[in-house]
Amino acid sequence: MGFRYAVGGFGLAVMAFGGFLLVREPEPWRIALWLAGGVLVHDGLIAPLVIAVGALCAAAGLRLRGVPRAALVVAGCLTVIALPPLLRPGGVANASVLPLDYPRNWLLAMASIGVLAYAGARAWARARTRRRRAALRR
Repeated sequence: MGFRYAVGGFGLAVMAFGGFLLVREPEPWRIALWLAGGVLVHDGLIAPLVIAVGALCAAAGLRLRGVPRAALVVAGCLTVIALPPLLRPGGVANASVLPLDYPRNWLLAMASIGVLAYAGARAWARARTRRRRAALRR
């Protein structure tokens, strides 16, 4: 129980420090707006999409609902993190600020998430089939 209080106290201290840094900013409303946007994207887009996919998988009778939902959660979080470089207006004055091809890299990451989700679903299905065959042999 003491560990939980220590972790909670540490979290409160970090939050207080973040609040202190936020107040010292010249335009704190911009940071608050960005944080509120993250909450809105999560609650208005990512969470309903994940719930809808889970409901569609359940309605279709698929037992494997966790893999597509996990893939959507990871893809959604990665997209939210990648939004600033993806939405940047045109080029930048300093080429070293955002030197990579972010849209291409984001698409590669999304493709990787899809491939890993597919591989995970296949591995789960194979393991399930092996368990059923082993149970029938007994």
